[in-house]
Amino acid sequence: MWISKLCLLLRQLNPSRFAEMSHTCHHSSLCFSPSAHAAATSYKRPGERQRVAATKSNIRIFSGQDKHFLDGDSRVFPAPLILPGDDLAGDTEESQSFQAWLDGQTRNPVTAKKKTIYVVSSPQIEPGLEFVREWTKPKGSTNEPQTEAPSTEDIKEYLAAFYHGLPVKMMPPSALSIMPWEKTKKRTRKPMSREQYLGLNIGDECVRIRARTCPDGVYGGQLNLDDLLDAAISILPKDAYALILLVDFDLYEDEDDEFVCGRAYGGSRVAVSSARYNPSLDDIQQIERTHAWPASHCVDYISSCVSAEPVLKKHKTRIDSKSMHKSIPTLDGPMKDAVLAYQDLPDVGSTPSLIYALWLGRMCRTASHELGHCFGIAHCVYYACSMQGTASICEDARQPAYLCPLDLTKLLHVTGSSAYERYEALLTFCERPKNIDTHFFGPFAAWIRSRLRLSDE
Repeated sequence: MWISKLCLLLRQLNPSRFAEMSHTCHHSSLCFSPSAHAAATSYKRPGERQRVAATKSNIRIFSGQDKHFLDGDSRVFPAPLILPGDDLAGDTEESQSFQAWLDGQTRNPVTAKKKTIYVVSSPQIEPGLEFVREWTKPKGSTNEPQTEAPSTEDIKEYLAAFYHGLPVKMMPPSALSIMPWEKTKKRTRKPMSREQYLGLNIGDECVRIRARTCPDGVYGGQLNLDDLLDAAISILPKDAYALILLVDFDLYEDEDDEFVCGRAYGGSRVAVSSARYNPSLDDIQQIERTHAWPASHCVDYISSCVSAEPVLKKHKTRIDSKSMHKSIPTLDGPMKDAVLAYQDLPDVGSTPSLIYALWLGRMCRTASHELGHCFGIAHCVYYACSMQGTASICEDARQPAYLCPLDLTKLLHVTGSSAYERYEALLTFCERPKNIDTHFFGPFAAWIRSRLRLSDE
């Protein structure tokens, strides 16, 4: 199952410690460097000089106010966590400097005629496919208050702030609809027992998409990601730079997949599923809410995660996580302010509005990440960053919403916006009445406000 070893190990090896920490941890000390587990992996963080050099370019020089936002201060931008099971703890990815990104041959240019990001809602379900409609509802979820899936309009507004400077538009809700495939109309009223086909109506044409039962049984069925994205190409407007398809269904790509959450595709199309980000599945998927970002940088939490991996496989020595973390101070700054805001929030499961905001935040972070790949931005290996790769749903919850200084240079070059204007747009979204006192958006707002203050110093 695509679930981090970390979450399982914590419960299996030390369940009482994990439960105690989840309910009583105050995140009083934060870690801004890679965990002790990094020594057991092939990951080696680029040094400070390398990180600074990576933001430089032969053709683009940032000056004035923007320059202040490109400082890799650890109070603002901690290192990747590198916990057991994390993406960077496995296969180390290639670093991508600003200049390397500019020189990239596969990156599509943003032009005056092709610069719009389009957002498409989940396909509608035509009559006669009631069992397909049930596929949007998870099985065995918790008894917490239930809520609707995040609004496509809300995600679109977040993306407009994240990619400030580029137009972000909605496509009509009727752009796509699921219907019986012509060769199986007589059989589609029965649940599928193996991979079969459904039809996807894209205006004047119906294309075939694969569907199958869900291997782990969390949902009744799944749609094939590649088929959906192939169809999305057919509705791509002429002025589109990228198109993001948001679906309420669980997705799969290959036969061996249990599920996938999102994928950039073809350099300019992307699909993201809301299904696995549903907070009602957190217990099933072993997601540790207490230490989602920014509390994921809590020293006690990191030490507990590392202690669950008892032996360094590379060096065959035990991990002394406490000695590596005990002298780390908690510095004042955006990260500390974000954690303080996180501490003041009520339990996420207490109201439907808090559950909705958490679900929305997860979708916004993933959608902005996948669109970043459409702009040619690779996974980040320099900092804990919105563009950092993830190996599981558990790791997803620990990743921040902000872009590190290096990836910010790439985005500012593409959008033509200033860093200050972009942060202001994001802050406006996060401070909306329905967002400000919620998980993900409340701490992100505190981080942005503190970041803006630092730039004025």
